[in-house]
Amino acid sequence: MGKEECKTMLDALNKVTACYRHLVVALGSTSDSQNLREELRKTRRKAQELAAANRTRLTASLKDCGVGREERAEYERLWVLFSSNVELLEVDMRRSLEIAQDFPLQVPTRHLTTAVAARAMSVQNMKYEADSDVDTADLRELRGEIGQVSRMMEEMEMKVQVAPWAVEAKQEPGAELKSNMSLGNSSVGVISICEEEPKEEDEEGGRRRGGAGGSGSFCAFLLFLVIVLVAGVLGYLV
Repeated sequence: MGKEECKTMLDALNKVTACYRHLVVALGSTSDSQNLREELRKTRRKAQELAAANRTRLTASLKDCGVGREERAEYERLWVLFSSNVELLEVDMRRSLEIAQDFPLQVPTRHLTTAVAARAMSVQNMKYEADSDVDTADLRELRGEIGQVSRMMEEMEMKVQVAPWAVEAKQEPGAELKSNMSLGNSSVGVISICEEEPKEEDEEGGRRRGGAGGSGSFCAFLLFLVIVLVAGVLGYLV
């Protein structure tokens, strides 16, 4: 039961980490907005909560002396997958910090010339300063969370000694694709059928074009005979 629970928690962390990476890609693009940054904040915090829960569960299981050899090997495999997830999360968090610093959401407006525009600008500046404070606070929080994830990884390495290169995979590379082999074969069959139908139509079209070409040649031959006869008659009259 404990092993299945660890797998479920790790799967949840994997999905949240992938979702966070997907959101980070949109930073600095035309779809960047305050809603996106808020979603990033919620997603990374959820990922950190899941990472802490996974660490606690896996650490307790690996330190349990009553765990059998095969079960411990499975926990070590899950630990390596978990460590990779946390490393990817830290990389994406650092990347989001760099992009957010380079592409702030609020940029102050400049080159005001009139008094009316200046008064309007004073109101806009108040809004910009408020938004800027929000962005600054978010970046500060993000830096702190990056430090927490880094410390978590260091503690993981100190508490549990698992060599990634010593863990054997249970499946061969690409094994998850073999389960869809039958579906792939059926798809290939459908593609081959779809490719054969235009071929038959092309053959019928070729026959039609061949028939049309034969009738055209016959008409051209008759026209040539008429031209020859007319030229002969005109030559005789001249």
